Amino acid sequence: MKNYFLFATLSLLCFTAPEQYKQQSLLASQPNIVWIVCEDMSPHLGCYGEKVAKTPNLDRLATEGVRYSNVFTTAGVCAPSRNSIITGRYQTANGGHNMRTLAASGLAKDAYPEGFKAYSAVLPADVKPYPEYLRQAGYYCSNNAKEDYQFDSSPTMWDESGNKAHWRNRKDKSKPFFSIFNLNVTHESQVWARDKEPLLVNPKDVEVPPYYPDDSISRKVIARFLSNVMVMDKQAGEIIQQLKDDGLYDNTVVFFYSDHGDGLPYVKRELHHRGLRIPLIIKAPFLKAGTSDDQLISAVDFAPSLLSLAGVAIPKSMHGQAFFGDQKASKKRSYIYGARDRMDSEIDRVRSVSDGRFNYLRYYLPQLPFYQNIRYRLQNPLMPHLLKLRDEGKLNAAQMDWFRPTKPDEELFDTQTDPFELNNLATNPQYAAKLKELKAAHEKWLKDYKDWGAMPEMDMVRQWWNGKDAPPKTAEPVVVFKGNKVEITSKTVGASIGYRKSYKDTWAVYQKPFDWPKGDSLYVVAHRIGYDKSVVKRVKN
Repeated sequence: MKNYFLFATLSLLCFTAPEQYKQQSLLASQPNIVWIVCEDMSPHLGCYGEKVAKTPNLDRLATEGVRYSNVFTTAGVCAPSRNSIITGRYQTANGGHNMRTLAASGLAKDAYPEGFKAYSAVLPADVKPYPEYLRQAGYYCSNNAKEDYQFDSSPTMWDESGNKAHWRNRKDKSKPFFSIFNLNVTHESQVWARDKEPLLVNPKDVEVPPYYPDDSISRKVIARFLSNVMVMDKQAGEIIQQLKDDGLYDNTVVFFYSDHGDGLPYVKRELHHRGLRIPLIIKAPFLKAGTSDDQLISAVDFAPSLLSLAGVAIPKSMHGQAFFGDQKASKKRSYIYGARDRMDSEIDRVRSVSDGRFNYLRYYLPQLPFYQNIRYRLQNPLMPHLLKLRDEGKLNAAQMDWFRPTKPDEELFDTQTDPFELNNLATNPQYAAKLKELKAAHEKWLKDYKDWGAMPEMDMVRQWWNGKDAPPKTAEPVVVFKGNKVEITSKTVGASIGYRKSYKDTWAVYQKPFDWPKGDSLYVVAHRIGYDKSVVKRVKN
């Protein structure tokens, strides 16, 4: 992935003079914000009780901020989860629920359902990714470097997105910034990509969950993953140190979180808590350092909380709720919701709802097995080992749980007494009331938010494309000069409009008519996410 070399590029960036005094006056209304995001990791940090992997940098961050203990993503895999986070909406309501949409998996192109065609999810006309709202409010927004939102980003989404993106690149140092750094080293793929690198933990020390055989292969794979966690912690520490070097750390709000649970078999992609539960640490001047918070939080809440923190009005189109800031929700959430749909070439539809302890799963295709033959995942050394032991009849009941040939209509787990979610309570009369409660919550969620997963995938795409074989094209911008004022519009409802003076400039987000000198040229573009972009147009006042 393109962000493998993040830290090689960061090390080349020049240091700037301390800026803390310029930024302090902005803290109350527009604080600087940095998100450090790792991939594919459950709460494997010392501050969450991890005993084998050493994570001193993030543990230190937790002592300076708040450790949130009950945080879940809306999917157990990256692209659908990131679609939800970037919009503050459930991916099922965006049509971003299938993994993934922009391209077929290179290892399974021949196995996709007949008629599959790659596409960019078409967001509702009133929906914009949250960076655009921040940019409109005056923030410099950078993303380093992974996107993976299930749609092609609009030109107006980021000031910069790539391996060199950094708050240090903004020309106006008085401008508040929002910067994301995506750390790839904990990604599922790095278990095999780094297989030859020295382990930083002893395989004998790791905990083997009951759904894996306790043998040398399982232990080595887990040790490799935890070693990658330790590397990630060092990378996170480097970003934190850069804030300190720039004199910005004390007055910058720092988030650390993962995009979903561990990148290991029968964890990633699943809607069990192990697939959805993530770490979240937030360091901010207004938060009490060294504390913990056990309120139930969904990753769909990140975007509205960010806007609330930045003093930006939360759009009504967002599904999440702010858990701090001026627009903090009056009531804490009662449930978190998850969704699982196509994974590469493999079809399924599962939904989940949890109150933080009990986890309810609804299987819409119970005739299909739990296990999916996802070719990408087969590269993990543990996968051929598990399949070999399965075929030889050498797995016990807990280890065979994943390989059941069909699914029940629903499952219910008590994650307090059954943390690995192996004992289905859905048919136990003692839990009938809890089953009824969570089932009703699930049905209400379906009613409140559109679920595109109920429709065949290509039917959904054809509906977006008005029955044609290609997406609509965003109408080119119409530019009207009135003296020194310029007004820009597009006939495409929901299109974002960008403008700039030259090709070297970043696209600015058009909001309302603005001054433009007589005789000067202007480049304009329009894009509704999910449609093809308009042509770039050059006009002269």
